Amino acid sequence: MTLPPIVNHDEWRKARIDLLAEEKAMTKARDALNTKRRMMPMVRIDKDYRFEGPKGPATLLDIFDGRRQLIVQHFMFDPSWDEGCSSCTAAADEMSDGLIRHLNARDTSFAVVSRAPIEKIERYKSSRGWNFPWYSSYGSDFNYDFHVTIDASVAPVEFNFRGPEELKAHGMDWMLEGSSEQPGYSIFLTENGEVFHTNSVFARGTEWMGGSYAFLDLTALGRQEDWEEPKGRAAKVRGAIPDFSE
Repeated sequence: MTLPPIVNHDEWRKARIDLLAEEKAMTKARDALNTKRRMMPMVRIDKDYRFEGPKGPATLLDIFDGRRQLIVQHFMFDPSWDEGCSSCTAAADEMSDGLIRHLNARDTSFAVVSRAPIEKIERYKSSRGWNFPWYSSYGSDFNYDFHVTIDASVAPVEFNFRGPEELKAHGMDWMLEGSSEQPGYSIFLTENGEVFHTNSVFARGTEWMGGSYAFLDLTALGRQEDWEEPKGRAAKVRGAIPDFSE
């Protein structure tokens, strides 16, 4: 096992301050990137997607649950499987009631969508002790349209915004054969009863999904705090209060 070198406090403090300069640069670069993300255009969802949820049939607008934004976790769960993907399961284990409550406080809903039938979803959800809303897209085009079920016989192959030739160039040509489930998150915004797709993240882009701010940074409205650009995006602007008390 290789451990860090042992130094005195002054040497450690200097090393930490040097690293802090890079961390601050990265934070500023991330803020700039998040601003660009919030300023991206959006696409109107015209297709009438239908889902099955714990309370019965639902539209995409229904899944917003009355809030302005919706974050969907594309949970890998093929209809033929008896259990969900283990890595998606690990991610779902971290979705605490508090995190979802904080998202809700910023007018943002969270839901999980999988292709498995609702009966399998409910059984697996119960076995894990989860409380978040989980919907079945079984029989719809939803997973294919958002490129998390990859099957060339159903829809053109694309993953992480790469087409077949780019996937081949990156050693992912296996995606061009058969059918596979992939992880990801898609973010939606509703305005005047219409639904818009504002963002999707896949592959290592999902690694940043570790807290409420990380989720909100993916959305068009952002954290809805007074320091963010562009101004005037959210109806209610808060201070930078990370405990979500207001």
